Amino acid sequence: MRLAIPAISALLLAACTSQPDYREEPSAPETVSSVDLSRYAGLWYEIARYPNWFERDCTGVTAEYDVNDDGTIAVTNTCFKDTLDGKKKVAEGRARIVEGTGNSQLKVKFAPSWVPFAEGDYWILALEPDYSASLVGSPDGKYLWILSRTPKLEAKKLKALKERAEALGYRTAPLELTRQRD
Repeated sequence: MRLAIPAISALLLAACTSQPDYREEPSAPETVSSVDLSRYAGLWYEIARYPNWFERDCTGVTAEYDVNDDGTIAVTNTCFKDTLDGKKKVAEGRARIVEGTGNSQLKVKFAPSWVPFAEGDYWILALEPDYSASLVGSPDGKYLWILSRTPKLEAKKLKALKERAEALGYRTAPLELTRQRD
């Protein structure tokens, strides 16, 4: 077991660093000023994402957030392999709020608590006033998602979220649309 821990840590670090960077801005992007976590909690459908290794061949992707009593956020990501009727994959994790950010910056971890260096940045870059859609990414430009409360997002909102991403320095051409059930 002692030999497995460094090996797992090295694999996680290698996986995180091999992701392409789709943002060339040197300064950190601006996040939304504040997020009401009780309103943000619940089910979100992934509308689009940057390609990444942990969602390879995933369709019907959803993320569900629940505020824990200790102030952390329970995260449950679900997808179906290859087709909407494919094998269901579930990843459970936990997010913690970065202090002083108005709840708009979180650190998410899907690895066991004993695995070091396994937290990822989850920054809320845009959020509709009615909490119906969101733009989420990492400040380094390796990850970007467009999320919606419904499986389909109207073209006007999708365009606005892409424009917001571009204004923050993210390239939108690499975004892949996620297949969802109608």
